[in-house]
Amino acid sequence: MFTDSHCHLTFPEFAGQMPQIRAAMAAAQVDRALCICTKLEEFDEVQALAASYDNFWASVGVHPDNEDIAEPSVDDLVRLSQRPRVVAIGETGLDYYQMEERKGGRSISDMEWQRDRFRVHIRAARQTRKPLIIHTREASADTLAILKEEGEDASPGAAGGVFHCFTETAEVARAALDLGFYISFSGILTFKKAQDLRDVAAFVPLDRMLIETDSPYLAPVPYRGKTNNPSYVPYVAQQIAELRQMPVEAVAKATSDNFEALFREVKS
Repeated sequence: MFTDSHCHLTFPEFAGQMPQIRAAMAAAQVDRALCICTKLEEFDEVQALAASYDNFWASVGVHPDNEDIAEPSVDDLVRLSQRPRVVAIGETGLDYYQMEERKGGRSISDMEWQRDRFRVHIRAARQTRKPLIIHTREASADTLAILKEEGEDASPGAAGGVFHCFTETAEVARAALDLGFYISFSGILTFKKAQDLRDVAAFVPLDRMLIETDSPYLAPVPYRGKTNNPSYVPYVAQQIAELRQMPVEAVAKATSDNFEALFREVKS
């Protein structure tokens, strides 16, 4: 019934736990999950996990925050995206959050390497016609501008994709929707101080919405502070159902249908 559109099941927190995770997913009626790649060095493991189960899929990409790793080329991403059960490019995007603290005092102008990497992913997505998984944190203006510059404006040939773990404003959501992108909400939606985000979730059309865990991070209430896993994604759906005063089953169906519409290969 439910689909976790973004999780990191190859991270160390889940080592040796796949039978338990899959059992918990089944008990929670979480039927599918998209396993996300954050650097080329982990891609083989992510893709092998997806290839091992008929309800897991994979992405290929390099997270904007990752440094001192193999830098992907368009050809790298195109080639790896042809591996079985790889349905998306990313996660990719821009992250300007607390740069002085996290990036040794560097400024936004020093982040050209992130912007260049983002463009590489967009070009690979357009070449393969696989959707983008977008990470943007305190960088929405540049994220949207680069997508437009690279032709991601909902026109023919656009790869499209999803703004994952959305935490931006309604204006950013509207701009992303205008470009043809989906919006994905995580367990943050259940946090006490996230009313602004809940307002955004009430605004985003149900037919353009996905749900996710971003496991092992951001566990929803009542598990906040614990290790997240895909079996908790129904709590995100329940929050959306309460916002919209509709059955959680309807949210589950809509977001699962949207997952199939965006990641077209999951139905093949």
